[in-house]
Amino acid sequence: MASVPGQLLRVLLRLLGAFWSSLAPFCAWRRWGAPIPRRVPEAGVVARPVPVSVNYHFTRRCNYKCGFCFHTAKTSFVLPLAAAQRGLGLLKQAGMEKINFSGGEPFLHERGEFVGKLVEFCKQELKLPSVSIVSNGSMVTERWFKRYGEYLDILAVSCDSFNEEVNGLIGRGQGKKNHVKNLQKLRGWCRDYGVAFKINSVVNRFNVEEDMNVQIQALSPVRWKVFQCLLIEGENTGEDALREAEKFVISDEDFELFLQRHKDVSCLVPESNKKMRDSYLILDEYMRFLNCRNGRKEPSRSILDVGVENAVQFSGFDEKMFFKRGGKYVWSKADMALAW
Repeated sequence: MASVPGQLLRVLLRLLGAFWSSLAPFCAWRRWGAPIPRRVPEAGVVARPVPVSVNYHFTRRCNYKCGFCFHTAKTSFVLPLAAAQRGLGLLKQAGMEKINFSGGEPFLHERGEFVGKLVEFCKQELKLPSVSIVSNGSMVTERWFKRYGEYLDILAVSCDSFNEEVNGLIGRGQGKKNHVKNLQKLRGWCRDYGVAFKINSVVNRFNVEEDMNVQIQALSPVRWKVFQCLLIEGENTGEDALREAEKFVISDEDFELFLQRHKDVSCLVPESNKKMRDSYLILDEYMRFLNCRNGRKEPSRSILDVGVENAVQFSGFDEKMFFKRGGKYVWSKADMALAW
């Protein structure tokens, strides 16, 4: 008959084995090339979405004051670089193919060095097919392109008007700097350093009558993303908001008229409020998914604390709308066959 100490030892070893097995998914981020197998949902259980494309708003600080901004400077927190990289590794393991860095203004923190290091990490270490940045463009330098341009697939620059007076009314500007001239300079740098150039525009009360056909055709972006001005409780509307965007809001009919005016622009990608609200996976500065289904941003727990699979189920993400709006497209510059 086996001794009591021997039986206890075998039980202890089995418990330790089970414990280490349960930790394996949380340690897998160290092995970038080995994705965590996704659990097959039981019959009748809704599968959790795969975070194919993620928007990481790692900072809320910005040097512009756009009146309709829906991700405002409510904190100044930015994760340490190592923690952000760990979270990005977890996302890669969960199935992420594209990461978009946004803000706030992503080039404001450490004058672009922080986002540059994240871009290099995602392309060099994680081998992501697509790495992009959305910026107002005011703090991007040629020096940054020389150092990090080869790792960046797409630079999206926000431009809502080609009239500087309108940009002033919107709040998209800083002092005497000319936003449109800077946009043209950035277009040249993207061409020189092999980065796909994209333009993001928010259609609102101050630019809804504008005709941008000539300017957009001349700049020739790979995509022109056109958004309808969106209200988010606690961000740009409501008592605890830092912006009052009600005066910028347009009707669905006005948005459609703007799209019709630019229907011959082949790179135009329209996004109404309906398409936009729940079809983005958004991570905040703490790496929490933000659920906008109730008209405000309700955060999950951080992926750094509970993992991606647990956090993403609270994201409110509409995966079907993501694909319906064309969220998956040719997003790696290696596949674009562009004539730089």
